[in-house]
Amino acid sequence: MTSRSLKIALAVSVALNVFAATAVGAVWVARDKIEHRIAESHKSGRSEPVWDVIERMDPTVRDQVKAQLRAAAMQARPDFEEARAARREAIALTGAETFDPVAVAALLERSRASEARGRSRLEAGAVEVLSQLSPTDRKALAPILSRHKARRDARKPEKAAKPVAPAAPAPAAAPTRS
Repeated sequence: MTSRSLKIALAVSVALNVFAATAVGAVWVARDKIEHRIAESHKSGRSEPVWDVIERMDPTVRDQVKAQLRAAAMQARPDFEEARAARREAIALTGAETFDPVAVAALLERSRASEARGRSRLEAGAVEVLSQLSPTDRKALAPILSRHKARRDARKPEKAAKPVAPAAPAPAAAPTRS
């Protein structure tokens, strides 16, 4: 073998090794994500959308339940809209030239309070609906009180788990000896 063919063989070998290492890494990461999604799906909470459960109910009860849940949602809607508006305003203030942490914190507090008020209205409406149902229907609809949304969490498992670390300060330059 000439030195040129050895160099080509070495380059091909390195390329294959890099490809193999990348493939193994990709399979490993994909496997971890799949295992995480499976674990998330086994957590307690809503296993299916509430509307699917409602659709399987007796038609007379189903229509009443739908109407009452929609009415509760419409009563809570202004609270959730106010929460989103306050959060958008806080984001806009954060991106402004001058940063006012007190104003941003107040807007975020207002957003949380509005969201809590809206959730309280939704839950009160759900309890009212549940109080009018038979024990079997109540048991079937009990998961509407759960705050866990399995589908959304399965799509974004890493976002909630990874806190953003602050940037580390640059190390001071060490004096050099001459």
